Amino acid sequence: MTQDGSPGTGVSRRTGTPTSRWRTRRPLPPALALCVAVVYPVTVLLFRMRYRYAERFPRTGPVLLVANHVSVLDPLACARLVWDCGRVPHFLAKESVFTGLAGRILRAAGQIPVARGRADARTSLAAAEADLAAGNVVVIYPEGSVTRDPDWWPMEARTGVARLALTTDAVVLPVAQFGPQRLHDYHTKKLHPRLRTTADYLVGEPVDLTDLRAQVRAGRPLTGDLLREVTDRMMASVRDQLAELRGEPAPTTTTPHPRRTLPGDLPGSAA
Repeated sequence: MTQDGSPGTGVSRRTGTPTSRWRTRRPLPPALALCVAVVYPVTVLLFRMRYRYAERFPRTGPVLLVANHVSVLDPLACARLVWDCGRVPHFLAKESVFTGLAGRILRAAGQIPVARGRADARTSLAAAEADLAAGNVVVIYPEGSVTRDPDWWPMEARTGVARLALTTDAVVLPVAQFGPQRLHDYHTKKLHPRLRTTADYLVGEPVDLTDLRAQVRAGRPLTGDLLREVTDRMMASVRDQLAELRGEPAPTTTTPHPRRTLPGDLPGSAA
């Protein structure tokens, strides 16, 4: 339960990372092994990772990890969380990242590009659905970009995540994160170089969508209202966890998503 990994949390008392029994990853393809070899040491230098309730992370089976977005460095720290919990993260990321050699490596490592345009965005969702059907962990930031809330609370989320949650059998795992923004402040566009910046993570209880999934299987259409209801249910859980993580009450209102596309946005409904 505590950040330092006290007994019963499934984490190491010394490091705050899950113990060896969490190591459930399969052999890695070369591209993914290369990504781990590069990213893991970087996260060790940049972040001092602190986890709460890491034992809630499923050891096997499909997981749709839903998190708030506070920094462009979030994927590095969140990838470390998933890896430390014995799983391999597959991120939905903007298509512009998948260019050149790095793009080829990311694709080979199982990462999923989000294309521009509604039709292409649906293709990205289909790829994520296939990934979940294969039993993998898919990470998505429903806000679509770093929050524009001045106090780093989650802003209004896009609804593509709800479609994934309703049309798959994945465990919907809400995760709150706080800290990477201290290293790179998206609002001021400033990098604050320092080593071992604290990054706190709280893994929540899975979001129960049994009732709505049954209705969809019975023929209920995926209307905009339904997708918004499910998205808001998931993000409410993330927001409540973030309040617990920060030790302060969450605001009663949500910052709207910016109307114009800004650098760092994930376009389309997939985000």
